[in-house]
Amino acid sequence: MTTADPFEHSRRRPAVLGWYAAARQALDRPLTSYYLLLGASTLLLVIGLIMVLSASSVYSYQENNGDSYAVVKRQLMWVLLGVPFAFVASRIHYGFLRRFAWVSLFVSIVLLALTQTGLGVTVNGNTNWLGVGPFVIQPAEIAKLSIVLWAAHIYARKEKRLDSFHEVMMPVVPGLMAVIALVVLGHDLGTALVLFAILLAMLWVVGAPARLFTASLTVIGVVALYLASTSSERRERLTNFADPFKDFHNAGWQPAHGLYALSHGGVFGQGIGASQQKWGNLPEAHTDFIFAVLGEELGLVGTLLVISLFLTIAYAAVRVASRTQEPFVRYMTFGIVVWLLGQMIINVGMVLALLPVIGIPLPLVSYGGSALVPSLVALGLLIGFARREPEAARALAQRKKARSAGLSAGSPSSS
Repeated sequence: MTTADPFEHSRRRPAVLGWYAAARQALDRPLTSYYLLLGASTLLLVIGLIMVLSASSVYSYQENNGDSYAVVKRQLMWVLLGVPFAFVASRIHYGFLRRFAWVSLFVSIVLLALTQTGLGVTVNGNTNWLGVGPFVIQPAEIAKLSIVLWAAHIYARKEKRLDSFHEVMMPVVPGLMAVIALVVLGHDLGTALVLFAILLAMLWVVGAPARLFTASLTVIGVVALYLASTSSERRERLTNFADPFKDFHNAGWQPAHGLYALSHGGVFGQGIGASQQKWGNLPEAHTDFIFAVLGEELGLVGTLLVISLFLTIAYAAVRVASRTQEPFVRYMTFGIVVWLLGQMIINVGMVLALLPVIGIPLPLVSYGGSALVPSLVALGLLIGFARREPEAARALAQRKKARSAGLSAGSPSSS
């Protein structure tokens, strides 16, 4: 009979402390935020392309004369367009970027207003799309980046006057409410709620009084319920989202099949391409409900990986915001985090039937160039902010200097 080692716990403790110390040391390195943002964003983009290929294959085959790759080819085109924009954004200095704050807001308002003219295109009951030549874009997605940029610029300029309630409110709140009103006019309640969340986040980070949030949440709750009640489809989704099987053949069809997909995936999934729900049962399988297909094919492991990558981006961005001395970088970073992380939470909540289905895509993963390109630009800005942290900038400069010295030492003229 063997007896337990009384010193086993004491032997394990140094090993645990060693792993903890190594992790802390890795996180304290100058380029940690930069690599976390770059790595997590790249992985999400790759996973997104793979899942768009898988989730859209049946739809593409049916809608594009047997071409199963039509949708993913369009998504790849947007990736090839967005990645260079993201690279440029990562190299732009924030001082230069701020020059475009008012222009970006004005352009967003004009584009949103044009959706209510003859150029507007109605998709699934929402007239928030704009036909531009052969392309159809969603100006509200561009507006998300624009309002974060504009609000961060205004608040950074007023940094020393933000103890005044009037300075906090004007002109940011009226400007953002104008954008939100134009989105609501196009009947896109989901995007309007995301924009309103960005507004509240910006107000919170500049220290707005708590009573403002109480009043704002009350007003938006009443307005959202009223707008939902004006549409029979939204009203059914709102009353049935907690139990989609209660109205399985109508409002509950999409969320119910999303749950079927997740449950069928189990822990490790059925394998890439093996989803059954994408064969016509699950509407919007490659857009709003791509997380359900991901769960069916990659299982719980895959869904947790995607959520972890979003949390990694949020963690790295908060590190950047907490270490910077520049108010604009702090406000801009926080606004982008709330936008991307909040949209992820809403999308996952919809698929899990924890929230009503309001048509919010999963950033970087769902199909759609209008959402993908602004998201890539926003992440490019975050990566640029991380690169310009004083310690990170010095580390990159030393690495570049060492690389140049190595190339010089290895050249024929130096031997």
